Amino acid sequence: MNFLYPKFLTAAAALLCFFSSVYGQGIKGVIRATNGEPLPYASIFLVGSKSGTSANSIGEYEIKLPSGTYAIRIQNIGYVSQEKEVVIGSDWAIQDFSLKVQGYQLQEVRIGKGEKGDYANTIIRNAIAKSKFHRLQYTDYQMKVYVKGTGELLKAPFFVKGKLKKEGVKLNEAYTSESVSMINFSQPDKVTEKVIATRSTGEDSGVGSPSMFIAATFYKDKVANIISPLSRSAFNYYRFKYEGSFTEGNHIINKILVIPRSKGDNVFEGSIFIIEDEWAIHSVNLRTSVLGFPILVRQNFAEVAPLVWLPVNHQYDFSGNVLGFAGHYKYIAVCSQFKVTLNKDLIAKAELMEDSKPLSSSVVELPVSNNAKLSRKQFRKMVDQVEKESLKQQRNPEIIKERAITTDSLARKRDSVYWTNERSVPLTTKEVQGYHRDDSLVKVDSIKKSLKDSTGVKKHKLFNPLDLVTGGYYKVFTNTSIKIDPSFTQFYFNTIEGFNVNLSGELKYDFDSLKRSLSFAPALRYGFSSHTLYSKATLNYRKENAGIVTDVSLSRGQFVSQFNDEEPIHPLVNSISSLFARRNYMKLYEKTFLKAGYTYKPSAFFSMSLNAEWAKRSALYNQSDYSFFKSDSRDYTLNIPVNITDQNTDFATHNAFIADIQLKYRPIQSYRTYNGKKIPLYERSPELLLNYKKGISGVLGSDVDFDQLELGVNHGFEAGLGSRLNFEVRGGTFLNSKQMYFMDYKHFDANRVFLASAKPAGTFRLLDYYYYSTNGSYVTANVYYQIRKLLFTRIPEVRLAGLKENLFGNYLKTERSANYYELGYSLDNIFRIFRVEIATSFLDSHYKEFGYRIGIATMFKITTK
Repeated sequence: MNFLYPKFLTAAAALLCFFSSVYGQGIKGVIRATNGEPLPYASIFLVGSKSGTSANSIGEYEIKLPSGTYAIRIQNIGYVSQEKEVVIGSDWAIQDFSLKVQGYQLQEVRIGKGEKGDYANTIIRNAIAKSKFHRLQYTDYQMKVYVKGTGELLKAPFFVKGKLKKEGVKLNEAYTSESVSMINFSQPDKVTEKVIATRSTGEDSGVGSPSMFIAATFYKDKVANIISPLSRSAFNYYRFKYEGSFTEGNHIINKILVIPRSKGDNVFEGSIFIIEDEWAIHSVNLRTSVLGFPILVRQNFAEVAPLVWLPVNHQYDFSGNVLGFAGHYKYIAVCSQFKVTLNKDLIAKAELMEDSKPLSSSVVELPVSNNAKLSRKQFRKMVDQVEKESLKQQRNPEIIKERAITTDSLARKRDSVYWTNERSVPLTTKEVQGYHRDDSLVKVDSIKKSLKDSTGVKKHKLFNPLDLVTGGYYKVFTNTSIKIDPSFTQFYFNTIEGFNVNLSGELKYDFDSLKRSLSFAPALRYGFSSHTLYSKATLNYRKENAGIVTDVSLSRGQFVSQFNDEEPIHPLVNSISSLFARRNYMKLYEKTFLKAGYTYKPSAFFSMSLNAEWAKRSALYNQSDYSFFKSDSRDYTLNIPVNITDQNTDFATHNAFIADIQLKYRPIQSYRTYNGKKIPLYERSPELLLNYKKGISGVLGSDVDFDQLELGVNHGFEAGLGSRLNFEVRGGTFLNSKQMYFMDYKHFDANRVFLASAKPAGTFRLLDYYYYSTNGSYVTANVYYQIRKLLFTRIPEVRLAGLKENLFGNYLKTERSANYYELGYSLDNIFRIFRVEIATSFLDSHYKEFGYRIGIATMFKITTK
């Protein structure tokens, strides 16, 4: 019932489970269809024991058992199940199976009162009515899990094939990982895992943890953010078609075709099999996609306790093609040794009704008197009440889900005998060859390592002067490190300094066994046209204790600064714009400063920052007229910002002492946990902002006197299937503006170059950087709406390719300017990496400008300021 996802891919899927023992004999064979084709990943059950296994990708299976007589049943979705009695002696009993394609009987069915359309609708409505019951009918369970994942890289760009070969990665070869774990689940959503054994690409690989990818169950509204066919809103997203039924044991199994009303990400397509009367899931065979990558999901359920059906066999197939790489990955898992604790509050019998007429006489467990007759609505209401009472008893109601994993000390040391006994699914020839290859590589690496350092003493890296250009990292002592930032990536151009180079780094000391650190970060900068050397340094102390973060910093230096201290123009972007188009948007001044900062964050939902800075601020002027192009047709602008109200933004050298406080708070607090660490769920609450800045006159010769107050709110949340809405609203005013300079004005997150911001949900696209800056009242609003289906994405093939469409709107009003609007559209996730935006701007109702922007796909980052 749980949907489990693999660590190998970030967007999607795999956990799973089963039985094995240490006997040297048992049953094995091959499962085929009647046409002779092998049936991959068919399920094999020991009748009466709720134990079994799965076939591998070529239909081979084996179960290790002591001598005796056993009944085994073979199941595969779409085929008639088959059961045989097998006698095991002192060796392996060979038993092959040939399965017929499943035929479906179209029974005479009665549509319940008030039901419309296909009989499938009646079945699905009953299953939805009982979905929460199936989730709550146990308080906890334990199971043993065997997981095997196998991937192959099928294609790679020619320019990386050499590097891949050097790292031992080959095309069309199997790379396999296996793990054995004990999984414990308890309500409402707590999963703990003990990894007993793990084996993957060599002995140095990390643990593959299936429990960490439990996202949801098909009885919940969403499975890994994909609408479940048994969601309460399923009929808004799916049509259902009754395909017929078949009998398995004492149960009638209904096959329901799941048809998305709109194909693409966030919906399933395929078949779901529902058990008549119990309205539980028997199996699923569904397809979906994540960011355009197709995923196959197959699950077989079994009755692991009275009326409790849980998935015991899972298969997840991933494949994709991006930037010249192509490959696929398959996960198979089987679950066994279930120990289930039933919910004592769900023990009475009731009859599920449709209005006044019974739809079935199934036994359901509710806190009502025996033989109660309940409509679907009454049934849901009663189960909701059980859930509410259970949630009231939670110790930490703000904890939405909990995940924890521990690893046995022997997990990575299990030998081949252990894996021979514990492996539930036989390895294929390709997988065996892959293990031989990886084990050989590990031995070669181990020999190289021993030859490189025969003394066994760890040697520290020696300083290389070239690291000043390319960057470097040094572990000086156990707790002390030095990082040098690459200077070649900090080589820029502006009209004030000409070409300039920056050299920066960090010396960091981590205190023993405590989450405390002390760092010193110096920076040097030299302008080749201004012939000026600048320097600055920051000393920072950080402490984290029980989730409480304290940060103290002290900075000192003489450096250049943008008039907007949030630095909306990246130096590299300004360099490209200046050298290639003679557009010098960046405006700088010189600042000699001393700054102290303090941040206190008692939780992930509240933070307070205090800052105080004294600075001597001086004007700078253009020193270089160089560019690659357009030197004869376009002049550089002066290093003086142009503003709508302040006709002269130039200034004389002066002193300024400024203090500010910033508060951020989310009133609704909820978490998920991983190994005891709380991970906040920000989507459940908007963030409230308060900023107050004070220019203090007279202190240390300060020439500024102003007060600025700003309030704001931002939030991001799902707004329908595959859609998301992000917004930010800010408003502020200067309570006092007696003495100010242009860098003290309120500036806005603007853009005038063709590159789009990495944070699309909070920035303007066509706004001038300083033209609307103000020392009066102002309000801004930014909205970014990701829509699953708009124009091009109405075409299913476009949605299945992973492309997204977005609409955005931005608004600005100051007390001295007209209403400024921006409206725009973007096509997102192009080649899985890029987004292209078009935008138009207006002043009041008058058209102003049209432009385009190119940026990074929002799948990498969608945020407000």
